[in-house]
Order: sequence, then structure tokens, then C-alpha cells
Amino acid sequence: MSRPSDTHSIEQTHPASGCDIAYVGYRQSGQAIVEKRPGQERLTPERSLALLNRSPSGFEWGYGSSGPAQLALALLLDYTGDEAFALDHYQAFKTEVVSQLDCAGSA
Repeated sequence: MSRPSDTHSIEQTHPASGCDIAYVGYRQSGQAIVEKRPGQERLTPERSLALLNRSPSGFEWGYGSSGPAQLALALLLDYTGDEAFALDHYQAFKTEVVSQLDCAGSA
């Protein structure tokens, strides 16, 4: 799907239960947006914030601070559905994956 404000998107695909799930990140009006596909369901920080508040201002990627930590926690929580696993592994996932994603700036 083409978006006028989506000039730089990031896509990570993982197999799960026989179907592919992709998390796609892009910027819209300067804000980081993450969608889960198929279905284009927007991943929001609320569920992960209820578990651990690292960044009340939302998600981010491309560096190693609070926004990427919240995104790492949200991705692991959404993908696995396991709160304990997400809490145990989000910092390493942030460092190894989320902080390494291209952060191209505002659209």
C-alpha cells in the first residue's frame, strides 16, 4: 500500500503458526507508526505501557533509548502473547534489532 507520507518504511517478517506476520514501521506527520500485517492492524503502546512504562510518548526505532525500548516490548508482547518473555527479553531485542533499524527521520 502506498502512503504519501511513507517514504521510509521498515519491515520485519516472522513466521507464526503457518502464516507470516509482518510489522511495518513508517512515519506519518513525523510520528512513528507501526502496523501488524496482514490486516494493517495498528500496534499501539497501550498494552506494553500497562506492563512497563518506558516511553509514554510512543514508539521509536533506530537508536537505543526509551522509545525503541517501548517498541521492543510491544513487539515481543504482541508476537508472543507472553508478558514474562517480553519483559525478560525486550532490552536485548531493543539492542540487537530495534535500535539497528533505519531511522530515516520525518516524512
